[in-house]
Amino acid sequence: MTLSVWFVLTPNVLMLDYAGPAEALRMAAEMGADMAVHTCAPVAQLRTSLGVELAGLAALPACLPPDSLVIVTGNACEAEDYARPEAQAVVAWLRTAVPPDAQLASICSGALLLAAAGRLDGRRCTTHHSLIDALRVAAPAAKVEENRVFVDDGPLLSSAGITTGIDLALYLIERHAGAELAARVARRLVVYQRRAGNDPQLSPWLAHRNHLHPAVHRAQDAIAQDPARSWSVDELAAQAHVSARHLTRLFAEHAGISVVGYQQRLRVARARELLAERQLSVERVAELAGFASARDFRRVWQRHEGGTPSTLRATGGRGSTLGDRQPS
Repeated sequence: MTLSVWFVLTPNVLMLDYAGPAEALRMAAEMGADMAVHTCAPVAQLRTSLGVELAGLAALPACLPPDSLVIVTGNACEAEDYARPEAQAVVAWLRTAVPPDAQLASICSGALLLAAAGRLDGRRCTTHHSLIDALRVAAPAAKVEENRVFVDDGPLLSSAGITTGIDLALYLIERHAGAELAARVARRLVVYQRRAGNDPQLSPWLAHRNHLHPAVHRAQDAIAQDPARSWSVDELAAQAHVSARHLTRLFAEHAGISVVGYQQRLRVARARELLAERQLSVERVAELAGFASARDFRRVWQRHEGGTPSTLRATGGRGSTLGDRQPS
């Protein structure tokens, strides 16, 4: 089912809170993600933090379609902006028109509007570091966390705002359309690593992409599209249009990891996803992820993750992450 994303704006909206994640999601839809991006507001035209005006805004929908995600953006001057009738209209809409089980997200001070509507009660959430105390006052029943880029608490996501709205958008793309497409959007945005603090950790599909070398990206794209394939360095070099020896040097210099190490990390990442399907044996997971044998899988897993694949299953997926260990 198509994910309908609704950005909700109020007067004096902080433009980067809106434009950054909205462009990321628009690009994802353009590149094949099954999502539709909408922008709505309590008024048809409003002034932004940059002084320019946005016009032709859709009205707040009286009824949201199935599988909708409402994203409330932040503002430049919360104390003044959220006292305005337009902001209060959004609070009333969040209370009455948005179903209790709807997916919600906030960017920066948008969390204060969710708090005013009572949508943060009992939930883990965050906001811009300068507004943490204000959010705790506005939502005393919420579990406000500081020093987080964003927090995922099931149907509620919240971010620190400004540029972290893009981090949140990449996470949403990965969750809805897969890690490979999120990596392609990140590359198009020239944002190769998703910052994530402690929750969640850096995605292995986006790690080692914080460079601008086109040949290395071509090889990484090939591996990411089919991590289970037994790629030889010569095959990847052909994809990258360089020699095998040159690709090996470029990988180490620009990606900070060896070609083989990168392949192994993505195979382990794929294996993590497959382990969630409990009907698959460890041997079958190893085969589907591209390992030569279950023994080889366990050896590589130990090197990158620590413990065993079975331990990850036993703890419900709360294992170490690929970002914790040194590159191979």
